[in-house]
Amino acid sequence: MSPVPPSRWEKGASRVLAHTRIFDVCGVNYRHPIRKTLREFVVIDAPDWVNVIALTPDHRLVFVNQFRFGADAFSWEIPGGVIERGEDPVAAGVRELQEETGFVGSTSRLLGSVKPNPAILNNTCHLVLVEGAVRTASLEWDADEEIEVRTLPVDEAYEWAHSGRITHSLVLNGLLLFSPRWAELKAAHRQPEG
Repeated sequence: MSPVPPSRWEKGASRVLAHTRIFDVCGVNYRHPIRKTLREFVVIDAPDWVNVIALTPDHRLVFVNQFRFGADAFSWEIPGGVIERGEDPVAAGVRELQEETGFVGSTSRLLGSVKPNPAILNNTCHLVLVEGAVRTASLEWDADEEIEVRTLPVDEAYEWAHSGRITHSLVLNGLLLFSPRWAELKAAHRQPEG
């Protein structure tokens, strides 16, 4: 174990190395405060994202299955997407849920926020819980989206996560942050009325 905590590098100038329609790849200068070494590190400047745990009244979670070009495979995920500049994360989650799946909920709140890959990405992914989700709206997919929508009993969704059928790390983060709420709901369901 290291007896000295790591140093916080000092950020310097940055430059765009590549501009894409999704993100910019930047070279960012950092100087070590003690050794005074100066290095350029690659940082992906990306917009913030939102992913949605949508719970139906009969305790099922809304999932989407779609082809993902990075993995060159299909991926079971929770609904989500890019947060528009200045958009509230919860409002973005409600919007993405409706656009991708047609589901609309009765309540929504932020479960938590994570850094998808702080080694190279500078953005945040916000995880939103929407409860009372029912399918009432029409779908509004982007031009290249083809999405299979399915609801799963919550415990089956956790089985998919543990078995490796769900591999998207941000979906696994969402399920992790939802687990205390699910434990509350299960405990309340088991309580005798009186």
